[in-house]
Amino acid sequence: MAPDGSALTARREQILARLTRLHPRLIDLSLGRTIRLLDKLGRPDRNLPPVVHVAGTNGKGSTIAFLRAIHEAAGRRVHVYTSPHLVRFNERIQLAGTIIDDDPLIDLLTEVEAVNAGDPITFFEVTTAAAFLAMSRAPADLVLLETGLGGRFDSTNAVEHPSLTLLTPVSLDHEAFLGNTLAAIAGEKAAIQKPGVPSLVGEQPPEALAVILDAARNAGAPVRRSGVDWCVSETAGAFTWHSGSLAVPLAELSLAGRHQVDNAALAVAAAQAIAGLPVAPDAIRRGLATAEWPARLQRLDGGALAARLGAGWELWLDGGHNPAAGEVLADTARSWQLQDGRPLHIVCGMMATKDASTFLRPLAPLSASVTTVPIPGEGNALPADGLAAIACNVGMKAQPAADIFSALDAIAARQSGRVLICGSLYLAGHMLAANG
Repeated sequence: MAPDGSALTARREQILARLTRLHPRLIDLSLGRTIRLLDKLGRPDRNLPPVVHVAGTNGKGSTIAFLRAIHEAAGRRVHVYTSPHLVRFNERIQLAGTIIDDDPLIDLLTEVEAVNAGDPITFFEVTTAAAFLAMSRAPADLVLLETGLGGRFDSTNAVEHPSLTLLTPVSLDHEAFLGNTLAAIAGEKAAIQKPGVPSLVGEQPPEALAVILDAARNAGAPVRRSGVDWCVSETAGAFTWHSGSLAVPLAELSLAGRHQVDNAALAVAAAQAIAGLPVAPDAIRRGLATAEWPARLQRLDGGALAARLGAGWELWLDGGHNPAAGEVLADTARSWQLQDGRPLHIVCGMMATKDASTFLRPLAPLSASVTTVPIPGEGNALPADGLAAIACNVGMKAQPAADIFSALDAIAARQSGRVLICGSLYLAGHMLAANG
């Protein structure tokens, strides 16, 4: 008898738990262990469809979502590897448009675990090797590959000859591993650029851009960049992508927020640049209008959490957690205020490794209240009362709550408006699961 879904879930989680114990540290940046395992697996990373390798601090997932949707609208099969997952690990590996099922995932992880033979290797490294193995065995036209952390020593950088590299905006994040300056972080991420491989560079702070361009020159990677090789114009609130004589309307983006215009623009530039995979204007239009990327300014129209607020409320979810994400959310909040002036109530949970005050400060003048919550199951999350104190220090009216349900119940007693749950992808994953 085949195991039922709950039994498969338990087996999957048991294997994943074992894989976390193969190295004493969750993060230990190095390519050596990944390449050792890939060698033992027969180098599946060398048997992939054309690869687009994407690094950056913000916008990687959204850019990949747009690019995937564009190529799927053109009738192509696309493999996608992203991290972290929101609800289930399976989300990280999508084969030809479908999230990998538990049965093949269990077989895959079991095989890779056996080949690794207990050697020290981090969780991300061993699961990235598993993803390469899965993608090498399933037919597709394109692989969209997101770095996990940085770029230079990221396991995904084992891919030696991508067809294209993309660099989304760089900002401060993961300073403990990548460096305390934009230049240092940009240097780590720019190391995905390869000799002779076109590098597309999205909007960047000047300090980061200088490092990226210097790294491209040293690597011998030809560069195309936002604002030089393509640009976006705005007329009466409508955006258009331009490159030479080519113009592509960005009128119907499926992902909310002004920042998604820049992500979509980078995706359009990438769609034009992948050798041998041309896309028609209609495929670009349909892809931009249908792309999906959960927990990035996602409106929750139904479900258990939305039901607690009742009629007249809007509930939004975003996993942003660094200073640049705080600025982006503040831009969206300002547009909401101009739209209808409804009060914005923020529910926030954050990891202790993040700069909570810098994330929250841009939102302070735009929020009617802030309710802080713990992140379930995360021992390194900020306590709700500690996060509330940080919020108060940046000028917010903040109070802690025991959990998301009590937070929403308290907010629902007020005049109806908008609720934005934000501060962590880990929190966002729990919210999607709780919302059903």
